[in-house]
Amino acid sequence: MKKFKWRKWLRILHRDAGYIFFAATVVYSVSGIAINHLSDWDPNYAITTKDFKVNLPPDFSNPSEEAVLTVLKQVGEAQNYKKHYVRQGAVKVFLKGNGNVIIDRQTGEGYLERVERRAILHAFNYLHYNPGRWWTWFSDIFSFALFFMAVSGLFMIKGKKGITGRGAWMTALGIVVPILYLVLYYS
Repeated sequence: MKKFKWRKWLRILHRDAGYIFFAATVVYSVSGIAINHLSDWDPNYAITTKDFKVNLPPDFSNPSEEAVLTVLKQVGEAQNYKKHYVRQGAVKVFLKGNGNVIIDRQTGEGYLERVERRAILHAFNYLHYNPGRWWTWFSDIFSFALFFMAVSGLFMIKGKKGITGRGAWMTALGIVVPILYLVLYYS
């Protein structure tokens, strides 16, 4: 009877799982890095601002739509006007395409703010936060595949570079790092 070659099958299954879950690995790793740094930046949206000073029409204390459009022409945003309102010495103008303009009614100073989705990162983060039931199932399968690849990777190579040699030390280091962090910072 022929001996079962389990290392050969581990390599085959490990390799094929790596191919199948390549895209999911990229999505979760890139969005994971982005989400880890939420305090440093917004990975979902890019916010741009531009300061300006405009010439105000007479009596801009309670401006009409026409007066606001006159001011917006100076900023190059008249075509994007949606609506406006007056609040505490300023006029806030809502623009098409997730933007707004705030203008001081006395000085004509203001700023333009635009909020735009980051094309790839927004989509990756959307998937990372499990948007629906079927994606949750896929994520669970992916998590199982990662677990399988981690464990199967331990036993694919035999000898002094495998889990009984150098691999044991590398695996121990990989286990010590999270345990050390938990001991020092988890309460």
